[in-house]
Amino acid sequence: MEEQRTVFLRAEKFLEQGDDAAFSALSDSLADYPLYPHLQYEWLKKHLQKTDKVTEFLQQYDKTRYAPLLRGKWLDYLAKHERWQEFAEFYQDTGNTARECLYYWAVHETGNKDKALLEAKRLWLSGTSQPSACDPLFAVFMQSPDFTQALVWQRFELAVNQGNALLVEYLRRLLDKSEQKTAELWLQVYKKPYMVKDSGLWVSNDALTSRIFAEGVAKLAAVDIDAAIVLWDGRKQYLMVDKEVLDKVESKLAMVLYLHRDSRAYRRLQQIRQPDEKIREARIRAALWEQDWQHVRDALAALPWAVLQEPAWQYWRARMLAATGQGQEAQAVYLKLSAQRNFYGFLATDILGNGYTMGDSPVVVAEGQFASLLAQPEFKAVQEWRTMRREAEAQRQWRFAVEGLDQERLRIAAKQAEQWQWRQIAIMTLVKADYWDDLALRFPLLYVPEVRANAQQRGLDPAVVFALMRQESMLDSQALSPVGAKGLMQMMPDTGAEMAAKLGETWQGEAQLFKPEVNIRYGSYYYAELLRRFNGHFALATAAYNAGPGRVAKWLPNRQMSADMWVETIPYKETRKYVTSVLSYAIIYQYRLQTNGLKLQNMLAELSGN
Repeated sequence: MEEQRTVFLRAEKFLEQGDDAAFSALSDSLADYPLYPHLQYEWLKKHLQKTDKVTEFLQQYDKTRYAPLLRGKWLDYLAKHERWQEFAEFYQDTGNTARECLYYWAVHETGNKDKALLEAKRLWLSGTSQPSACDPLFAVFMQSPDFTQALVWQRFELAVNQGNALLVEYLRRLLDKSEQKTAELWLQVYKKPYMVKDSGLWVSNDALTSRIFAEGVAKLAAVDIDAAIVLWDGRKQYLMVDKEVLDKVESKLAMVLYLHRDSRAYRRLQQIRQPDEKIREARIRAALWEQDWQHVRDALAALPWAVLQEPAWQYWRARMLAATGQGQEAQAVYLKLSAQRNFYGFLATDILGNGYTMGDSPVVVAEGQFASLLAQPEFKAVQEWRTMRREAEAQRQWRFAVEGLDQERLRIAAKQAEQWQWRQIAIMTLVKADYWDDLALRFPLLYVPEVRANAQQRGLDPAVVFALMRQESMLDSQALSPVGAKGLMQMMPDTGAEMAAKLGETWQGEAQLFKPEVNIRYGSYYYAELLRRFNGHFALATAAYNAGPGRVAKWLPNRQMSADMWVETIPYKETRKYVTSVLSYAIIYQYRLQTNGLKLQNMLAELSGN
């Protein structure tokens, strides 16, 4: 293998230099080398005119990750050269809209015009601007009898809802001149929803004007919910709109009230005739915010049976039973919940006064199972990339390789990744295997000295710092979020610079946030600051770490409330999930660290209200 690796590296250099003869002479000797498909792909994408070789590769290496990559590039080449018969023959749907449009253009050009126009209608009817590759297909569709003013209005509405101003203006010009004025009104109401207050605009009560009014009220609700409710309730019975539009606006008004924690939310949510899961769950949380156990009972009763079995709703069912004098029934639900290793299971355990159930059961890999996995061609390629220290390629290959594995082999793969110290990939692979009980793999103990030292210095439990790191980055020191948060505790550069100044350190740039010792130091200091700001309340500080302290301050109740109730009613789903995850991870990391200083109920002190 070492000799082939050397030849591979030489062949790569010839490929970069464009020396096809030298490349071919070397690559032919690598046919049984794990990275041979990669080498051939790199050559073929520069020689797409070699039809026979491209099709041969697509057939021979169709199970590799390079086949779809090459197919995409070749399809683009075929389209550029208007080779539509071959395009239609070799096209495969990958979710690429531009190529899908080209495919149906190929269908059109090879004789099946009816099918092409039918699919063109579906592709055209979108609130987003479609790729220019769709233009030829759309041009013939717009000349067909299927293209109507009603269809333009449908897309106009989609584009308005997407906020796509350029597309809206384009579609307005496609309307008959007699309808362009109405389209302009719709656009103006969308941009300035306060216009719905102008009664002079709504003298006409036709279907289209009614629709514009309804959409305007829904838009107004986001900025002035009280005005939106008054306008809607005063006019809705006269509107010429279907039930779908009525329900959409009613749901919008109710959800805005719910997100504002308005006392009218529960009643409004109850009035929605065909509630979806989002509305049903909002009813429960609105009832919890009211602290009205009768409403909680009614809202829980409206859940489908399967949804009611989820840990959150079982916990609140038990809380409701206990609060309404049905203690024995509540105890039975708590006991069943306490067997679960999650936020609600740990809460139930604390209520019962029992010890936490961890259910720690590591994956056991039998002798020979690692070797069997790594003997597969796709995993041989992973090993070669790792040997050459090309980690990015190795991990791309890994993600492709695990796609075809069953759950048993996914568990073995996760343990292999763990052995390679690919912590994040090991965790994600085990998630794909739907296996949750290998706690050492899912909750690794890395950077223990740094965590312990900083936790002690800031008066924190190390398990809490680990929990934050696990939630933020899966303990990947090089993690980088789309918004620029960096490292183990996902520090934003501005926050990092602020922490450096407070610690009397010289800020040396955001790159230092990828250093574990720096990131842990700044992240621990910041979390300790949040704890001080929120009087040592872990749930509030944890929510603030995710959503910002300003938002959390606005979410505080104006009356006494239990912290579990406050967590359940956090308006942002992401932050709600974040808090429940971090606090439950802290309990799990306590187990991993073999300490016992934390109780979840002690991290959820009652809130006294503003």
